[in-house]
Amino acid sequence: MSTPQPPMPQAAAANWQAAAGPSYQGYTSPIPVVRTHLGHAIASEWTKIRSVRSTIWTLGVFVVLNVGIGLAVAALLAANSSQESLRDENPLSFGFFGLLLANMCVITLGVLTTASEYGTGMIRTTMVACPSRGRVLAAKSIVFFAVAFVTTLASVVVVALIDVALLDTRTPTGGEWLKGTLGISLYIALLGLLSLIIGSIIRHSAGAITIMIGLVLAPLVIALFMLAQSLEGVRQALFEYSIPNQLSVFYANSLTDSGPSGWDPLWIIVGVTAVAFAGAYALLEKRDV
Repeated sequence: MSTPQPPMPQAAAANWQAAAGPSYQGYTSPIPVVRTHLGHAIASEWTKIRSVRSTIWTLGVFVVLNVGIGLAVAALLAANSSQESLRDENPLSFGFFGLLLANMCVITLGVLTTASEYGTGMIRTTMVACPSRGRVLAAKSIVFFAVAFVTTLASVVVVALIDVALLDTRTPTGGEWLKGTLGISLYIALLGLLSLIIGSIIRHSAGAITIMIGLVLAPLVIALFMLAQSLEGVRQALFEYSIPNQLSVFYANSLTDSGPSGWDPLWIIVGVTAVAFAGAYALLEKRDV
């Protein structure tokens, strides 16, 4: 006696569809479907950057260092310098000392904005939510640049007002105010943005921070010990294009008589950041997350 065979899967599926009746082609989901765009990615990155403790700590330390050192320098000069020695000085230039140290905080935050997601694996969730990798990088860059620029501008303006109030010097011109507040803030924000891009390329927080600190400090330190006459050209170039010297250019206090002047440091950092961004975008499209 033969055992009855079970129906084939294809036949069972056909019978089920016949029993189920016609499909509901006119059904509309109650959940709204919205076509995503860059604005949604920016909103997501804004939520991330304002909800993590590293943002509050790094920007808080940045403000404390910038304003604290600026206030200390102004107070020391006011107490120990004569009116004649400060008469021709630009009072805004004394804000350089605080920014020289505080910019490390912006560099650190820029690296952490991207590299920390690779360290924790959160980048996979980010890419699932927004498969367009270029859009993610652009959103991170826009949000970070805006946060870094606003924070830097606010603290720089405070330091400038303190220096002008405490020091008996000449009144800064309109151009000096523009370069010493807006210009230097754009430069610091772009330096932080470059750190973000390096973090996206390296994908390792400690490594990217080390590279950026080396980029800021190494050229000037190396130039100080280049005493050989045959290396004079290299030494001069390192002095001229070191980041500390480019920062001082915004206050018309360059370490050298040649090299970048005026707004040149801003155009240099714009060009370098644009090239780095293009490289980071190309690698992001090719590499796995």
